[in-house]
Amino acid sequence: MKPILSLALFLALSVMFSQAQDSTQNKKVIIFKAIEKVPAYPGGVEAIGRHITQNLKYPEVAKLIGINGRIVISFVIDKQGVVREVTPVNCIGAGCESEAVKVIESLDTWSPGMQDGKPVRVQYQIPISFLTPKEKVKFKELAQSDYGFVFNIKGTLYSLNDAEQLLGKSFKSADIALAEPFYNTGDDARFVMPGKKEIYLINMR
Repeated sequence: MKPILSLALFLALSVMFSQAQDSTQNKKVIIFKAIEKVPAYPGGVEAIGRHITQNLKYPEVAKLIGINGRIVISFVIDKQGVVREVTPVNCIGAGCESEAVKVIESLDTWSPGMQDGKPVRVQYQIPISFLTPKEKVKFKELAQSDYGFVFNIKGTLYSLNDAEQLLGKSFKSADIALAEPFYNTGDDARFVMPGKKEIYLINMR
């Protein structure tokens, strides 16, 4: 199943505008959140929806372990209508944030927002939902995948085999608090997995 974009209309974040200090030129950069004429995307909201649906990739690990959730992406439309400063507001893990950022960064140029007859920088947020019907994760599937896994269960780190001994042959996707890249800084031999694309830390609730 492909990721599903929440097609809510873009909403201004507040009634006023925010100001950020530009330390290099010692002047204020104004980013508007509510203005006279909002930026316009070619084809409108429907075109944004099509672009995201066609180009957003569901990360392999997220599908494998059944990650579901909504990511809110913040971004700025600059005075030339170019998408800038794309940042995830929240995190659901397993690479979903990176993919959501990529697809927003790849949007075409907008017609810029206008205030007092002049183009201005405008900040927006858009929610993107990742949905998969997978509810149960089998340890066998994880072992056979191209990825390595380390489990954090109640503050203790376990290898895949040790976690299986503790949790059984499978566990619920809903029991995952967060999946994030794992870096074996302690050089623990249990977590050395040559041949794997990447190693993920599965933090259990």
